[in-house]
Amino acid sequence: MTDAAAPKKGWFQRLTEGLSRSSKQMTEQVVSTFVKKPLDQEALDQLEEHLIESDLGPDAAARITERFKALRFGKVSDEQEVKEALAEAVAAELLPRQASFDPLSGPKPYVVLFVGVNGSGKTTTLGKIAADLTRKGAKVMVVAGDTFRAAAVEQLKVWAERAGAGFEARGTGADAAGLAFDALEKAKAEGYDVVLIDTAGRLQNKQALMDELLKVVRVLKKVDADAPHETLLVLDATVGRNALAQEQIFGRTAYVSGIVMTKLDGTARGGVLVPVAQASDAPIKLIGVGEGIDDLQPFDARAFSRSLVGLDAG
Repeated sequence: MTDAAAPKKGWFQRLTEGLSRSSKQMTEQVVSTFVKKPLDQEALDQLEEHLIESDLGPDAAARITERFKALRFGKVSDEQEVKEALAEAVAAELLPRQASFDPLSGPKPYVVLFVGVNGSGKTTTLGKIAADLTRKGAKVMVVAGDTFRAAAVEQLKVWAERAGAGFEARGTGADAAGLAFDALEKAKAEGYDVVLIDTAGRLQNKQALMDELLKVVRVLKKVDADAPHETLLVLDATVGRNALAQEQIFGRTAYVSGIVMTKLDGTARGGVLVPVAQASDAPIKLIGVGEGIDDLQPFDARAFSRSLVGLDAG
């Protein structure tokens, strides 16, 4: 069979492959600590250290270790049992932080604002969502609100054309809030279902960036008092615990309603999703493990947890 004719891998398989570096780092240490020996306190202390080293954070690591102790303490376990127990413990941390993203179920036009630092995958994430929505039959407008980066505008234009979505942009350095206002008025007048708005992500001057984001929100509310209906913070898993700092910068100012974690396939630090989920007031809604349109999917806490420890779908 040629590559072109090969069946496309399922999402769970792509997720598991994408998280393989994280699962290898986490499970090799954990399994070697516990398999074929009783789970004494020394082993549990080692587990907690391994989990912290895997970027799960000290609080989650302590709780997962306590759950592990309740499940397995004093027993001799095989590799499968250890992985199953670890997956269940991680899932218990993440299930309360799972939520859905469904812009087609809300009011029209449904306005989604995308925030995050440059390089996080924000523009690509917006493009993938646009393509998915148009594929479902929605009339979508893409707004290039990162007016300070010509490359971002061009990249988004390519995504919009590929998706068959409407595209709104202005010249480099133009007022992003004015663009957002005009775009939403046009979307209302022309019957668009969804409006996806990119924003700037340069952190050289955090206050200026936040002021700009808040201005965009204010002008959108002049057109629709409920807009934006969703504000997605896009985080790059490859930056590890720096993602926590980004969540704090944006989450407390930009009224974030959901988190998208991208580039989980490019890091051995996939565990960072756990402390990010717990530190944020906003839930995890989408995760990405590749460059393709289908590589951005709804967050499933159980599937993620099983992939993170190298298990199949179960």
